[in-house]
This record gives sequence, structure tokens and C-alpha cells, in this order.
Amino acid sequence: MNTAVIVTTYNRPDALAVVLEGYCGQSDHDFGIVVADDGSKAETTEVVREFARRAPFSLTHIWQEDRGFRAAAIRNRAVASTSADYVIFTDGDCVPSRHFVQVHKQLAEPGYFLGSNRVLLSAGLTSHVLHQRLPIHAWNGMDWALSWARRDVNRVLPLMQLPNGPFRKWMPRRWKGIKTCNFSAWRADLIRVNGLDESYEGWGLEDSDLVIRLLHAGVKHKSARMAATVFHLWHPEQDRMRLPDNQNRLDDLLSSSTVRAAIGLDQGGGL
Repeated sequence: MNTAVIVTTYNRPDALAVVLEGYCGQSDHDFGIVVADDGSKAETTEVVREFARRAPFSLTHIWQEDRGFRAAAIRNRAVASTSADYVIFTDGDCVPSRHFVQVHKQLAEPGYFLGSNRVLLSAGLTSHVLHQRLPIHAWNGMDWALSWARRDVNRVLPLMQLPNGPFRKWMPRRWKGIKTCNFSAWRADLIRVNGLDESYEGWGLEDSDLVIRLLHAGVKHKSARMAATVFHLWHPEQDRMRLPDNQNRLDDLLSSSTVRAAIGLDQGGGL
């Protein structure tokens, strides 16, 4: 299965380097990465070039002009740039667990998208990870248990590894809590719903909008929790000035049967 991992980033080259190192350490290297760059400066380009020279997978860099938070737009451009059958979405501040890609591929199933969870790191542990390039993608259960005891992570339960099974389909209509920092779908399904809706600008809810439209299109939720975890590096809270407008837009979507994004892959994404 031809798979692309789309890593969204904006002016955090130190975090992106740790994340890309995590992908270099994956148990499965049969995938490509598209760095979806929402207008970063030259330091991010240098990080991508560094890893492109030595990564055991293909690595491309898609950039757009910095005109504020436009994650939906750059993700669409990344989807349009790849011909992969299956797409895994994540962020440039989310370090993958060692089997992250392998598990998303193993759990992938026609007619379903996958949503999984994350472990949040404290500001202190994040600082150590970034300055010392700590390989947290390779940490074992004891390492994480000690971090939890020090209150450097918010939880360790997501690190349990549960196999595939019917329980993963118990909530086929779930959309709340599913985020594009740990999400995957068939590219054909993303094209069917016209990708992410670029009407959402500023932080918040463009990922919920995508999931709801996939559900409207008949694509069901399958859980990848307790199987494919990412470790979310701490950062200050994003500016939420546009969140009320985005919430109104999402409320309208919930009361409709809309499937296709108003501004999506066939417009802003250039598909």
C-alpha cells in the first residue's frame, strides 16, 4: 500500500528535526513524507534538506506564503502533491511512536478512516527533548512510566498496545476528539469530500469539519487508539481569535448533509 505521511509545520525547525528523526526510527520505512509548511522561514528548509539527504524514505517540502494560520490550505496542497493510496496526517510537533506508521497501515480498511490519540509532554521535558535531541520515539514503557511519575507527561494509558479487533469499530460515527495530528484516510475518500475546507482560517475545527464530511459521505470511524500514539511537544496556546467563527461554521455543517468542502482540493488545493 503506497502511503504518504503529511507533517504540518510552521517555524519550529527544532521540533520538526526531532519529529523527522522519529520517522527515521520507524519499524516500517515503506512510506514517503510530505512536509506541509505553512510559511516557515529558511531554517525549516535547511532541516528538510538535512533529512532528505539521509532519510530511508522519500521526503518532499511543500511551502506556502505566511498569511496567518492556514493549515487546511497547506494540507490540501500536500494531498494534491502525492499519488499515495493512503494518507496519514500528523503535525511537526508530534513525535511518532516507533510502530506509528506500521500500525496505521495495518489497521487501514476500505470504508473507514482512523483516529488515534496523543501523549502531552510538559514544557520541561519538551525543552530537554529539543535541546538534547532525545530519541523519545525509541523510549520503552519504563522510560515513559518514570516521566509520568515526574509529571512530565499527562498520561501513559495510550501507550498500551492493543491488537486489531471488532472493538475498534464500536463508535463508527465518532468525530469529537479526532484531530489531524493523528489521523489517516484513503486518498480517494479525501478527494471525494474535496479535502479540508479552506474556509477555516485561524486555529481550530478544520479537522472536525473534515471528519464530519467523511461521515456524511458514508466513511466510518475506526479507532487506532492504544496502538498508534504520538508524543506532543509542548508549545504556548495558539491564538483562538477566529474560533467563534469556525465554531459557527462547524455548527452549520452538523445540521446539514454537506459532503464536499466549499474551498478544497479542486480549488485552493489545485487538484
